[in-house]
Parts: sequence; C-alpha cells; structure tokens
Amino acid sequence: MDPLDSIAAYRLEVPLTKPYRLAFGAVERYDSIVVAATDGEGRSGLGEATVLTGYTDETIDDAWRVAREVAAHLVDETREARRASVWRLAATHPFTATAFGTALETLEEGDRLPSPPATVALVGLLDARGEEAVAAQFDALLAAGYRTIKVKVGFDVDLDARFVRAVQRAGRGRARIRIDANQGYTAEQGVAFVRALDPRDIELFEQPCAAGDWDAHLRVARAANVPLMLDESIYGMADIEKTAALECAQFIKVKLMKFVTLESLAAAIRRIRALGMQPVLGNGVACDLGCWQEARIAAEHIDNAGEMNGFLKTGTALLDRRLVFEAGAIRLESGYLPRLDVDSVQRCCVDSITCTGRAAGRRSARRQPA
Repeated sequence: MDPLDSIAAYRLEVPLTKPYRLAFGAVERYDSIVVAATDGEGRSGLGEATVLTGYTDETIDDAWRVAREVAAHLVDETREARRASVWRLAATHPFTATAFGTALETLEEGDRLPSPPATVALVGLLDARGEEAVAAQFDALLAAGYRTIKVKVGFDVDLDARFVRAVQRAGRGRARIRIDANQGYTAEQGVAFVRALDPRDIELFEQPCAAGDWDAHLRVARAANVPLMLDESIYGMADIEKTAALECAQFIKVKLMKFVTLESLAAAIRRIRALGMQPVLGNGVACDLGCWQEARIAAEHIDNAGEMNGFLKTGTALLDRRLVFEAGAIRLESGYLPRLDVDSVQRCCVDSITCTGRAAGRRSARRQPA
C-alpha cells in the first residue's frame, strides 16, 4: 500500500430533496469533494468533505483548488510523508484534509475495516411551524422510531421560544428535545432565549452564539437552566480543552470532517469524556459516505442519538448500497466495505481529477469536466 497507484478526487453538487433551513441561510445542495485512493493491489479507501460555508471558513472553490494540488503531490509520496502532508493541510483546510485523511486511513485499514452489525439511533428533525403542524410532525417522527427530536432556532428570540414551547406541548414527554441555534444569537439574545425556556424534556441547547465568541457562550451558559453544547466552536483538541476549562458547555458535538481521520475522531470522543463532558457525534450536512463513516465510530463510542442524518436529506446515494435506515436508526451491515456508485457520482460531478503514481508505471494528472 506504499506507494499508491492513484488518487482520484471528485467535486460534486448533490441536490437536496427540500431546502435545509439554518440560521445563516437555506441549504439547497451539498457542495462535496470525494476522494478515492487506490493501491497497486486494487484496494481502495474513500473520504468525503462537504463544505458548508458559514459553518466552516472553507469555500468549495478554494477547497477544490487545494484538493487538486494535494492529489497531484500525494500520489508519489511515502506513507509517512502523505500523513504529514494531510495534517499540514488540516491547519488551514480541515474539511478538505479529512477527505484525504480518511481515504488514506481506510485504504491502510483494508480488510480490518468491516465492523460487526450495529444500530445507531438518529435524531429526527422537526421543522414544521404552527401548533397543528408541529403536533402532526412530532407524532410522525415518533411513529418513524425517533426518540430524540431536534429543532432549529436562532432566527427571532420570541418566535423561537414560542416554537420550542409548541414542540414541548406536542411531545408531552415522549422524546428528548435538542435545540440548535447554529450561531444565530448575540450574547444578549442567547441569554434572553434560555431565560424563556422551560427545561422540560430539553436534552441540550446547541451553539447559541458565533463560533469564536467564547465570552458570549459563557454568558449564556451561566444564565441557562438547560445544558449547553458547542459545535461550530470545536475544531480540535485545543477547543475541547478550552470548553472544559471555561465550563461553558456540558456537551460537545464532534464531526469527522473537522478531525481528519477516524482515529483522531475517536480520540477526541475519549478526551471529551475524560474531561467530564458528554460527546455527541454526527454531521447533518454530509453525504452517505461521511454518514456511514461517522456511524461506524458512533456504534463503538457514542451512547446518545447520532446526528449523521445528512444522507436522509438527499435524493442521491453516492455509495453502491444505500444506507439501511429503519425505526429511526442506521443499521450497519456486517462486513460491508463502501464502494462508490459510479453512475451517481458522475451525475453529480462538476469536475474531477485523477492522479496516477509512478508505481503504476507513469504519472499523470487529468482534469475531467463533467
């Protein structure tokens, strides 16, 4: 597996079945980069980066520019040099680095990759408005097997508070409720919102203020009567340590696309627990590849509802077999090794590059517009 036969990277536009409404705008498609690394024996590894500007500082145009450059030079590097290159990239482009880091990591794992069968419970997203519509959607989510329901706020404090109360009335204690502001509030708004909350059935309140505004989060945490969770603020171990030192959250959400490899993601989860906080895992803006990889880690390391539900928002599966979703959960199939569905990738592809290494007897880089 050292050196490589080839590295291919694909820039994809994956449409959603309906817009996904967040405090910083509606998402209508995933702008994704998928990387496939192959060795001389035909074994492969896959990685994904879905770039959501506003959540990350990366943009899809810059990420794709960097991905083309990285693919061209990684293909002929040694294993150790490849790893070092990926971690250097992570300092400025963690999402892009994760596409390469997980592709190389899963290639090296080879036949050790398959996991025992497992079930990973997911959160259900409630986005209806109006008392009757909220109640109907809550009942539908319960019927589908969900036992943790997530709602989005961060738009208007008074309207958001009324919305959460409507959700609580609909729930009547039948499920946990997660609230996510996606950085939508100022410190003053965040404090006003938590003071308006009835803590009944609320599991946690996620990311009230801007990612880098630690003082704002601390102010909200001190005013809150529900546990807080940080998400956009967390990009690595240093942020996990800072959260614990400031005591500004009881939960921390981690996502594979910010931790570069599955191994480092699992290490972050262990560290969160060691510091006395609770980890939550999952990316609601990811294709089925990223969701499958996170579910693998969740099955072993997480004991609450996962947020790796991005694949449910698309009408397109990038993998050769659709993720099995039933009773509000992903069911991981024993022995499954993910492979790309070539037709699906081509339908979503707007650009691609394949770099072939010297191990294959030549070296070339080809950009292939769709």
